[in-house]
Amino acid sequence: MESLPEAVLIRILAAIPAVDLVLVCRLVCCQWKNLVDGAELWILKCQQEGLTRAESDAENWQNFYFLSKKRKNLIKNPCGEEDLEHWGEVENGGDGWKVEELPGDFGKEFPSEEVHKYFVTSYEWCKKAQVIDLRAEGYWEELMDTTQPKIMVRDWYAGRSDAGCLYELCVKLLSENEDVLAEYKSETVTIPQDNDASWTEISHSFSSYGPGVRFVRFEHGGQDTLFWKGWYGVRVTNSTVTVEP
Repeated sequence: MESLPEAVLIRILAAIPAVDLVLVCRLVCCQWKNLVDGAELWILKCQQEGLTRAESDAENWQNFYFLSKKRKNLIKNPCGEEDLEHWGEVENGGDGWKVEELPGDFGKEFPSEEVHKYFVTSYEWCKKAQVIDLRAEGYWEELMDTTQPKIMVRDWYAGRSDAGCLYELCVKLLSENEDVLAEYKSETVTIPQDNDASWTEISHSFSSYGPGVRFVRFEHGGQDTLFWKGWYGVRVTNSTVTVEP
């Protein structure tokens, strides 16, 4: 192996699973450590797996590779397929939360055919939240503290066309001790009665938030403005939190 040209050795290493490269191969010798820590090996792995990015945009190709491979929605049960499973700190105002099939009464289909259900609120304020443990999801401390990858938050809301409603979103980045290190809070969105029932996306990107982020707390909710018994309040679905390169 010592006599192999470096370019050939990089191609051999690129065939090894990424976790083994970092945890095993990097410890073999100084040469392998330098190759695993360098950009060329990870650029090759990105090319092999179709992960594209302009070279001038990537400060650390190893981090870019891992973040791209791990990119997924960290919100569990975002569309109500499991009723209220995984949602905590639930506030059930009025008749409480309910899960309904799209498009629902006086509603519209969702822009994506993959979404089939939504959560709907009642005549008093309804809220629900999830707290995401970033370490448990595989985003280690050094990555979060030094790279500070973008944390992208998205949510979708709609009213029914025969009733007005309110909607709010609040997302917090928390430390180990659950201190708030960064926060996004939407305005209270008012949807009037006789609206077109269309779905609206709301999003926010956290970046340069500083070291120490270990949890993401996602909370949303709302109510109707007519105080009708039942479920005439805001509808929410397809909530997402992603960590992106």
